[in-house]
Amino acid sequence: MTMWRPDPTALRRPAYLSLADQIARAIVEGKLEAGTRLPTQRHLAEDLQLSTQTVSRAYEELIRRGLLSGEIGRGTFVRPPRREPDPPYLPERLGEVIDLSILKPAGDQIHLDRMKAALRDLSETVPASAILSFRPNVVFPRHRAIAVQWLRACGLPNVSSGNISLTNGATAAMTIALMTTAPTGATIATEQVGHHTLVPLASYLGLKLCGIEIDAEGIIPDALEAACRQGDIRAVFVQPSVINPTASLMGEARRRALVAVAQRHRLAIIENDVLGPLVEDKPPPLAALAPDNTLYVTSFTKCVVPGLRIGYLVVPDRLVPSAANRHLVTNWMATALLAELATRWVENGTAMELMLWQREALRRRHAMAREVFTDIPYRSHPNALHLWVPLKGHDEAQFVAHARLHGVAVAPGASFFIPPAVHRNAIRVSIGSTSEAELRPGLERLAHLLRSDPEPALLVV
Repeated sequence: MTMWRPDPTALRRPAYLSLADQIARAIVEGKLEAGTRLPTQRHLAEDLQLSTQTVSRAYEELIRRGLLSGEIGRGTFVRPPRREPDPPYLPERLGEVIDLSILKPAGDQIHLDRMKAALRDLSETVPASAILSFRPNVVFPRHRAIAVQWLRACGLPNVSSGNISLTNGATAAMTIALMTTAPTGATIATEQVGHHTLVPLASYLGLKLCGIEIDAEGIIPDALEAACRQGDIRAVFVQPSVINPTASLMGEARRRALVAVAQRHRLAIIENDVLGPLVEDKPPPLAALAPDNTLYVTSFTKCVVPGLRIGYLVVPDRLVPSAANRHLVTNWMATALLAELATRWVENGTAMELMLWQREALRRRHAMAREVFTDIPYRSHPNALHLWVPLKGHDEAQFVAHARLHGVAVAPGASFFIPPAVHRNAIRVSIGSTSEAELRPGLERLAHLLRSDPEPALLVV
């Protein structure tokens, strides 16, 4: 560290965190380049007149942030900048590839017909506030009141309209919820096989993730309890109702046990329930069991139609001002025209009609998957948009490459594992992302590869 050294006069309590922040800024600003070897903990402690333990904790904090790497026998080094993560799905459809990589609901002519009719009606009857107003409280009071109806269908019978924010889809709602519940540097617990978008989103917000062990119902409460005792966890992000990669549905007893752990450790709960009423006979949402500390996220894109990018974020009373402020600085407000369309569809029954259509379409597609994968183990749920397929004896990257060579795109399981989880080879197969006519041959090609002996791909596509 010849070109730069920490400033001991700028250290504040806690000293280890202040030191870590100084080094982190130096890395971001280019004052400490990738590959730079840092002084030993003892030497830096002597230089700054700190304890070795303080410097050790600072280095450990920077390793957790992904900025440093410790190599036994060699020292501590500045890591190269993180490469932007690749999405688990194809960014765009390529040629004749059957795309089973992107998670989306099934779609057909009915969706286009309903949308065209709604847009024609909107062109004649759009309210002036949707076009002319900058103020969310002017535009959305009616929309929030109607949202209560949809949330009732999601399993939340007692939501007040004042606790609802309309957002531009679930990702915007997730961002607001994370910013509302956790300051920069805080740790968020989540499923060890979880939401792929959460990983880069947490990184951009300066948050750390802790993957919690799961079983067939999702997060294991005892594992969350242990993690809370070992570290300072501020919130738990959970997907209890089928949308998670393993398509698991958390039972009511497990939900109550999870809520008990969160309440005992004063954790905020962020519940991602973007399938909403699509999942039949599901237990009460966590937000119904613990309304005072749960932020609930749902949207229309996964259960009605992808183009209706409107979501609802329900927050407890005490967090309404904080969530509103964070919404203003990140999005200002939801797109008023889409919000108007979503509200009308909830009012006139179109949203429910298309949700029920989706259930029936998924029923047919799951029946097809059972026929094709008759001897191949996989996990799913009758209302899930996907299958989770463990790879027995296959290398994941090689299998995904082979599938592409055979004209099928799938999502690699590695995209969904949250440290410190141990990655286990698997793929996620979307059954809603293409037509039924394409889905069968896509599944058949995958089944053939899964039944075949593993073979390295000789070509990269």
